[in-house]
Amino acid sequence: MADVAQQDFSIERTAPDTIRMERMLDAPADTVWRYLVDGELRAQWFAGGSDARPDGDLDLLFDHDRLSADDVPCPEEYAKHKGHASHEKVVRFEPKRVLAFTFGEGKNGVATFELFPQGDDRTRLVLTHSGITSPTGDLDFGSGWSSHLAVLQAKLAGGSVRNFWALHEQSRAAVREALG
Repeated sequence: MADVAQQDFSIERTAPDTIRMERMLDAPADTVWRYLVDGELRAQWFAGGSDARPDGDLDLLFDHDRLSADDVPCPEEYAKHKGHASHEKVVRFEPKRVLAFTFGEGKNGVATFELFPQGDDRTRLVLTHSGITSPTGDLDFGSGWSSHLAVLQAKLAGGSVRNFWALHEQSRAAVREALG
């Protein structure tokens, strides 16, 4: 697998507690949808756990060690999150179009994924994270989401991310610059 770097970076603050980002993905919407709702596929780019179901519970299990193609140790500052599990609620479920769930066990708003088919084999994904309460949330969530979406983008394009943590640092710098 080829190493795929972060591409098509886009993020904006749309309200004091809301960030929005877009990615163009090389896969049809039904494939992207499966990577959002299927716990095993979601583990390959974000967090595993249970499958997302309409108006249901969603357990997320974070194992970032699985996101790098190379064996890259987790930085000490993130080690406390290793194996972290959170219990979320699916608040919107429109197959192949919209998935929204609470984040941080409801303490940090809602993450909403919208899918827009672009022909037969591409999808524009729009992620809006609203209701962020953390004072550094736009930077923290923005860099995290950007990194995870880059991994998803790479997976769907047949590539990989060699070092998730290096990508995360690049994302953090880019988000800091974009959001000011």
